[in-house]
Amino acid sequence: MEVRMEDQRRRAAHWFRELRDRITAAFEALEDRGPGDGPAGRFEITPTQRGEDGGGGLMSVMRGGRVFEKVGVNWSEVHGVLAPKAQAAMAARGVPGMDLDPRFWASGISLVAHMQNPLAPAVHMNTRMFWTPGAWWFGGGADLNPCIEYPEDTAHFHATLRAACDLHDSGDYDRFKAWADEYFFIPHRGRARGVGGIFYDDLNSGDWEADFAFTRAVGEAFLPAFLPLVEARMDLPFTEADRETQLIHRGLYAEYNLVYDRGTKFGLETGHNAEAVLMSLPPLAKWV
Repeated sequence: MEVRMEDQRRRAAHWFRELRDRITAAFEALEDRGPGDGPAGRFEITPTQRGEDGGGGLMSVMRGGRVFEKVGVNWSEVHGVLAPKAQAAMAARGVPGMDLDPRFWASGISLVAHMQNPLAPAVHMNTRMFWTPGAWWFGGGADLNPCIEYPEDTAHFHATLRAACDLHDSGDYDRFKAWADEYFFIPHRGRARGVGGIFYDDLNSGDWEADFAFTRAVGEAFLPAFLPLVEARMDLPFTEADRETQLIHRGLYAEYNLVYDRGTKFGLETGHNAEAVLMSLPPLAKWV
C-alpha cells in the first residue's frame, strides 16, 4: 500500500509540474500578442527549498509585462513534520491520526495573476494533493477577481468550471461554488473578494484515481476559462478612474490573503519560502 501511495504522490507532483509548464508557456505567448511596444514579459524562475531536506519547488514570477503587471505560477513538492500549530489545526479538522503522527507530504500548483489593464480580471487558481500517514486528499479551485465586472466574463468563467465538474463524479459544481462563495469572503468588509468560482478541500471519495482525474480537470479548465477574458479586454482603453478602482480592489485582495487565506497560513507555518508563499500579493495596491 505504501509503495502504491508513493507512486501516486509521484504522479500527482509530476502532473502539477507539467501544468505549471503549460500555463507559463501560454502566458508568455499571450505576452507576445499583448498591446504596446514594450518588451513582452517573461517568467523569472527561482528554485525554492523548505529547510535542508523538506523538499521545495519552483517560484515563477513575471513582472511588468504587456498584459500582466504581476503573475506568479508556483509549483511545490514538500514534506516533513508539521509544526504544533499546524498539526493542531489539522487534528481539529478531523484528519485521521494527525494527533499521533505529524508527518506530511504535499504537492501542488498555485497561481495568481494581476493585470495591467484594469478591465481585464485578476484570477487565482490552485490544485494540490496532501498526504499524512492517516489520510490523503485533494483540494483546489479557481476564482475570478475583476475590479470592474463584465457579467458575460463571469458567466463564461463559471460555465467552464461547471462543465469540468459535470464530467466527474467527484465534481459537485453547486456545492463547490457555494463553498467558494463562503471561503472567498472578507468578513471585516462584509463582501466577497471577487465573483467566485469553485473551491474544494479534503476531497477523498475513497477512489484516488477518480479524485485525481477531477483535480486534473479543474487544472485543465483554467486556461479555457481565463484566457478568452484577457484576450477580450487587454487592448481596451481605460481611464485613471479605472486604475484607481483596480488599486483599491487589490487592497481588498491583499487583506484577504494576509488575514484569511488557508494556503498562506499553511505555507508560512510550515517554513516554506516566504517569497513564494506571498507571491499572491499585488505589486501595487491602495487603501482609502
